Amino acid sequence: MEIALIIVGLVVVAAIVYFITKKAAPPEIEAPPGPKKLPEKAKQPTAKPADKPRPQKAAAEEAPPAKAKEPSPREEPPVAAPVPVEVPLVPPAAEKAAPDAAAPVVDEAPPVVEAPVVKPAARPARETTPPGARKRDIEGLRKGLTKVRESEGFFGRLKALFAGKKEIDPNVVEQIEEVLLTSDVGVKTSELLLDEIRSALSRNELADTDKVWDALREHAKRILRVGAGGGLSLKTQPTVVMVVGVNGVGKTTTIGKLATQLKAEGKTVVLAAGDTFRAAAVQQLNVWGKRVGCEVVRGKDGANPGAVIFDAIQKAKDTGADVVLADTAGRLHTKTNLMEELARVARTMNKALEGAPHETLLVLDATNGQNAMQQAALFKEALPITGIVLTKLDGTAKGGVILGICAEHGLPVRYVGIGERAEDLREFEPDEFVEAMLGRANGSEDAAA
Repeated sequence: MEIALIIVGLVVVAAIVYFITKKAAPPEIEAPPGPKKLPEKAKQPTAKPADKPRPQKAAAEEAPPAKAKEPSPREEPPVAAPVPVEVPLVPPAAEKAAPDAAAPVVDEAPPVVEAPVVKPAARPARETTPPGARKRDIEGLRKGLTKVRESEGFFGRLKALFAGKKEIDPNVVEQIEEVLLTSDVGVKTSELLLDEIRSALSRNELADTDKVWDALREHAKRILRVGAGGGLSLKTQPTVVMVVGVNGVGKTTTIGKLATQLKAEGKTVVLAAGDTFRAAAVQQLNVWGKRVGCEVVRGKDGANPGAVIFDAIQKAKDTGADVVLADTAGRLHTKTNLMEELARVARTMNKALEGAPHETLLVLDATNGQNAMQQAALFKEALPITGIVLTKLDGTAKGGVILGICAEHGLPVRYVGIGERAEDLREFEPDEFVEAMLGRANGSEDAAA
């Protein structure tokens, strides 16, 4: 009987122990809610740095999917691991951010360093214009100066003085002076040339007519060697060229020809229609723009020319153009208020781009003779003229005005116009020009031709 009671007691004790053990198991099952709180703690460290850039937030947003992969709620260290693991998914957004934003991620996860960082490609620098090794074309220039070289022209009349003479006539200097003055060389420049010839004659250095002729040509070359020579100096990008002059000298046509030449050299050109008071000038510039393939910036009729040119410079800066050619309204050089307006336009150009205009070209009509000399003097007072474009040399028999402009005003000639074609606007080269205009008196032409 006692044994039975003992067995019943053991069964009861075993049942109680089993019941207690089974009842104690639920706390272990209820533990899973713990991991739900743990991610909240993990979120806090990533959310604390408010100053961290957008890539870190993106990493935090990617973290929640990693919670479901955690096998055990008590393994706290692996909770932080998903942050660096998920970082490789971030680069598409990180490429848009600043390079510095990726630095903290690299420290936490070294493997990210191997990921390529995409940087914006630097804009290739444009090549500077190589010094133009232009082929001499004296014969072509002579054809353009046909009227100057005819019997009634500058060269033809000088040549007639020396024809058939071997010895120097004492009156030859006075005869040369008359030809120079009537060929628009100007009084001062004529005296400058003849004083040197008289001095050489007094020293018996000019024994015959050929030596007198050679001396005249050498003095002419020396006068014309002013400034940096012909063409444009494209030292900045964009180079801004302001073209000025009185009405009818060929400013707009000169701009079109310059644009054609620059485009052929591979330059990108923007044309500024700054002659807002003459609708025909804007239309003419548009025609040149379409023909050459240049963008033309224009305003409404009567618009502020300074504002139009300002917009053109901004356009050139935005598009990376090489040159801006700015047309301006023709004006009488005797009108002070109009000349002052040009100075204001130049100041506006400088506001658009420091140093602009880099070139200020004065266009003069060679057929205007001494009047062109006066224009050069007054425009020089109003603006810092950097060069002269002498047009329509093919239309005059005189041509001596080019000597007077260089000698009396110290202004370099950059281009000469000897025809209607774009290639007839020639870069000025003093020696070439003198050889073309003042060939040898005995009729033989220079070998360079």
